[in-house]
Amino acid sequence: MSEKQVRSVLRPRRRTTRRHSRKLIGALIAALALLGAACGDDLGSQSEITLAANPWNGSALNVEVAAQLLENELGYEVEVVEIDENAQWAAINTSDISASLEVWPSGHAQNVVDFIDNSDGNVDNAGLLGPVGKIGWFIPTYMVERHPELATWEGFADPELAGLFATAETGDLGQFLGGDPSFVQYDEDIINNLGLPLQVVYAGSEAAILAAVDSAYSREEPILVYLWTPHSAFNKYDLTNVLLPDYSDDCYGTADAGGVDCDYPADVLFKIIDADLADNAPAADALLRAMNYTSADQISMLAAVESDGSSVEEAAAQWIADNEDTWSAWIE
Repeated sequence: MSEKQVRSVLRPRRRTTRRHSRKLIGALIAALALLGAACGDDLGSQSEITLAANPWNGSALNVEVAAQLLENELGYEVEVVEIDENAQWAAINTSDISASLEVWPSGHAQNVVDFIDNSDGNVDNAGLLGPVGKIGWFIPTYMVERHPELATWEGFADPELAGLFATAETGDLGQFLGGDPSFVQYDEDIINNLGLPLQVVYAGSEAAILAAVDSAYSREEPILVYLWTPHSAFNKYDLTNVLLPDYSDDCYGTADAGGVDCDYPADVLFKIIDADLADNAPAADALLRAMNYTSADQISMLAAVESDGSSVEEAAAQWIADNEDTWSAWIE
């Protein structure tokens, strides 16, 4: 991807007026600290940090936590860029983006080779985020109670049972509701390779998946969806993970050829960072590499946004207020 192409997919999201007021306060605090004899850290030559936000709430919350700390505690300016998880690699490689804070490794083996392992690459693995993710197929548990066969993929091989999930769009085939088309997802391959009478329909976003689950759940109707853990949806809905054939490295070794016919692996989420950031903005680089919290931390923020009506900014600010012992260790 050329630099021109990279720039064409970047969609900057400007910070809010409220954010700018906090930014000013954070900058003043940082300036005073720098003048003090006890603090000689150099923020570096790069004053603005650009963070990648991918189209799901966990990513947005990670970014917001980091942005508030970078601005209010260290005095950097922060710009958030909404970009899909594949395009971000080239943008970080060219230093158009400083970091991405939630990479699901199962879909990015080639990106790791191209941008991290390659001697010409300019992307660093910045360490683990903390939560362990798992993509899967989920149905409401009331469907398993009605039809126990649906607890595994073999149940969906029965056209009559798969037909329970049919919609006007899929005709006689059962509908499998996917996410944003930019998400890492192998469901079309899994369905084709297992010979299941299902058709993938893309909801278009995480919010659309949750709206569809909520609508079906309220009427106790059938629905089969792509979803992942950790996610606050499991606090609200009783969902069953449909068992697919066990994951194996050999199975995913055929991914580029469309050969996936097994479950998604557990994903130990990690961060990626512009390799030049350590020289250009050492304090920011240190914070982003040190950033690490638990699945419970992330779920608490997700629940605040998706169940309690908080904004992403409010949920991140509340987590920061409640967890100084955790984040203070990220700041050198």
